[in-house]
Amino acid sequence: MHLPSVLSFLIWIPVVSGIFVLTFSASATLSRAVALFGAILSLLPVVPLLSRFDASSSAMQFVERVEWLPQFGISYHLGVDGISLWFTVLTAVTTLIIFVASWRSVTKQVAQYYGAFLVLSGCMQGVFASLDGMLFFVFFEASLIPLYLLIGTWGGERRVYAAIRFFFFSLLGSLAMLAALVYLWTQAHTFDIDAWRNLKLGFTPQIVVFVCFLAAFSVKVPMWPVHTWLPDVNSEGPTGAAVLLGMLKIGGYGMLRYVLPIVPDASHFFAPAMIALSLVAVIYGSLVALAQTDMRKLLAYSAVAHMGLVTLGLFTFDRLGTEGAVVQMLSYGIVSGAMLLCTGVLVERTKNGSIDAYGGVANTMPRFAVCAMLFAMANVGLPGTSGFVGEFLVLMGAIRLNFWIGAAAATSLILSAAYTLWMVKRVIFGAVKNERVAGLRDLGKRELVLFGAMAVLVLGIGVHPKTFTDAMGPSVERLLAAAQSSTLPDDGSAPSYNARREAVSERTPG
Repeated sequence: MHLPSVLSFLIWIPVVSGIFVLTFSASATLSRAVALFGAILSLLPVVPLLSRFDASSSAMQFVERVEWLPQFGISYHLGVDGISLWFTVLTAVTTLIIFVASWRSVTKQVAQYYGAFLVLSGCMQGVFASLDGMLFFVFFEASLIPLYLLIGTWGGERRVYAAIRFFFFSLLGSLAMLAALVYLWTQAHTFDIDAWRNLKLGFTPQIVVFVCFLAAFSVKVPMWPVHTWLPDVNSEGPTGAAVLLGMLKIGGYGMLRYVLPIVPDASHFFAPAMIALSLVAVIYGSLVALAQTDMRKLLAYSAVAHMGLVTLGLFTFDRLGTEGAVVQMLSYGIVSGAMLLCTGVLVERTKNGSIDAYGGVANTMPRFAVCAMLFAMANVGLPGTSGFVGEFLVLMGAIRLNFWIGAAAATSLILSAAYTLWMVKRVIFGAVKNERVAGLRDLGKRELVLFGAMAVLVLGIGVHPKTFTDAMGPSVERLLAAAQSSTLPDDGSAPSYNARREAVSERTPG
């Protein structure tokens, strides 16, 4: 059944709720209550979205289209397929999780904090649902404003530095993306994404468009070497902002929507370089994580390593690898968010994020220790957890492309176990290290509900991934069909997909 208003509700309920909180909420208690009501209301459109979604179709569903600026070919065009469906669901769920997690930790400018988060949630929904390039750009850029305010206002001592660093990294990439969008408009005279997929672009224009898109999306993945803003945001920004950045993978999604299907020839040309950068991120991120003494920075470099698997999966041009990349984005979003919340619980109680400040936490916080261990095992990729599914599919796709690429990527399993278990051993187990740890209180009912919900998601994806892969399967096939078809002008010079795939395998190191 066609429900033309579901996606608009998904976008504008949190935006309007956020503006309402900012405008009319006076006291902290009232602000929390109104914001929580807005977050719950924002979750309601997910019900018809899931119940009425046709998992057997690769077409965009719940499509809405209204002419916005017809003279420029810009429209308010929304829709979701089996890939974007799960990102919209995760966004709505994440918003509610963050509100519950920060219920007591945010004590200053409460209305502004929750209002900014609601507006940010709506902008994120717009990013994942947009089928118009300019509409995508508007939501993509609009999300920077509340993120900048959240990091710069509610962070640590160096919060302004972290906020400015994040903003300029993102802004420079976004300017490059805008140039690519405008160029595509000059060729198609529309911002409709489907029209862009059918463009016959020459090889040089494809190269330029690829580089421009990469400049924007690589920052948000984040890819090595443009990842350096993430450790600062994790350690200096509020836990909620770090969780949202960890859970919502705009960069990887942008590559899926705008890079692979629109400039497929350039994507194949750059695939060896992208695979090499991905492998560097996997190994480098893991090794640097091993050297960290701060829990939040360790998780930041862990994110770099795990997202290296995402970009690796995308550029295998293999169904297993691509599905694995999508599942990895969803799964690691949940796992990284859960682990950041775990560190947030400790930091909130002790005001210290150093690993050396803890030891023997399991003795005073046994319920917390059980939850933290589950999420740590998911971070390692233990079978039965969501962390295993995405990594396994990506590695299978990489091995089908080139055995040695898959073997190099598989080192992530060993390295992630090394730094994760090293942190767990020093923080959770052993004797109680000091009086600060001895005085820690265990998880309360609100925190238990929060971590219990995230544990259900982690185990649900791990035990029954078919629910997710079946829904995204047809959409992944459609996307790969576009990524495997040359869009060079029809002059007989475009190589076949098999020839390009072989060239990728041959030109890739290893």
